[in-house]
Amino acid sequence: MKIYLVGGAVRDRLLNIPVKDRDWLVVGATESEMLDRGYIQADGLFPVFLHPETGEEYALARRETKTAPGYKGFSVEYGPDVTLDEDLQRRDFTINALVEDEQGEVIDRVGGLDDITERRLRHITPAFQEDPVRLLRGARFIARLSKYGFSLAHDTFGLMKQMVTAEELAALKPERVWQEMSRALTEPEPWRFFEILHRCGALHTLLPKLAQAMGPDQPHADQPVSEPIKALKRSVAVGAEPIVRFVALFYGVCEGPGGSRWLTRCLPVKREYLDLLELLQGAARFYPPAARHDASATLDLLIRSRAQQHPERLNRLLMLGTILWPELGDGVSDWLHQANQAKESISPAALNEEGFQGADLGRVLRERQLKAIATLDESSVHA
Repeated sequence: MKIYLVGGAVRDRLLNIPVKDRDWLVVGATESEMLDRGYIQADGLFPVFLHPETGEEYALARRETKTAPGYKGFSVEYGPDVTLDEDLQRRDFTINALVEDEQGEVIDRVGGLDDITERRLRHITPAFQEDPVRLLRGARFIARLSKYGFSLAHDTFGLMKQMVTAEELAALKPERVWQEMSRALTEPEPWRFFEILHRCGALHTLLPKLAQAMGPDQPHADQPVSEPIKALKRSVAVGAEPIVRFVALFYGVCEGPGGSRWLTRCLPVKREYLDLLELLQGAARFYPPAARHDASATLDLLIRSRAQQHPERLNRLLMLGTILWPELGDGVSDWLHQANQAKESISPAALNEEGFQGADLGRVLRERQLKAIATLDESSVHA
């Protein structure tokens, strides 16, 4: 039995990137041997085990054979006869197929070290195109590694285009697309994910309205930057979290009739993400300064934001305002923040002490909150 550190941990260490997770490859062992050594079976489909002390994953070496379309159309063999080379050949990119032995020596059987030096993301074999998930992973890895100078190898990009032409994307489950996109939104340059999918033609299948908004796809990244990508870049520049990045990207393509319904037909978007998108759609009317005279609509928006119970919702909304309408500066966000403070200054508890109860309490609470916001409106808009 031989044990190797494999994949991202080796790659990231060579790139001087902090290593978050470590995965291990076991060659020459059986399942029973792993269990006898105290490892815990972690997966019912694949021979993956958890270390009894560290909880890290140890996978038996395996070989794969394509048997049907899609990312699940593979037969998998594993056992002590599967070699290190056979396991590495089934992996997606050369930089993810580097291993480190128990003495700390890096073993490279597929040219991964050269590709790290050249800052190149390259597939290992033409079998890359047999699994459409790899197209998504390739785009996501560029979103992660582009800041370190990485780009897609031309022949790898060519295989991605062939996948699209061969309609391999039809086998992708929306849940897997959402999973990869969600992870891409956490990366340093998430716009690269969408740009690559657009350039290879995949975005037209996966997210057609976003593809339309991004303009014609071209084989080279020299086209003007689209409004959705500009918004996504601004969200990254201000340090926004993934949910805010998502809404910044999709707000413009979810305006008008139908709203975000097209998006939910494409992807199983989290309810929290959709709620923020819909909240922003309601808030957008306040960005022309004259619209801020409507104290009733302002109060309704603040109530919908549930800012008292969930202050992060209002904070995200205010951040989106500065991202999507940068020409207005922080004025609108500051104003909505002040309006919320005015609203919260009128509390149900204080009115209850004045003797208001039931329906009267609700009516007076709204009247006084409206008055507080209207007074603020007059002093702030005309300042």
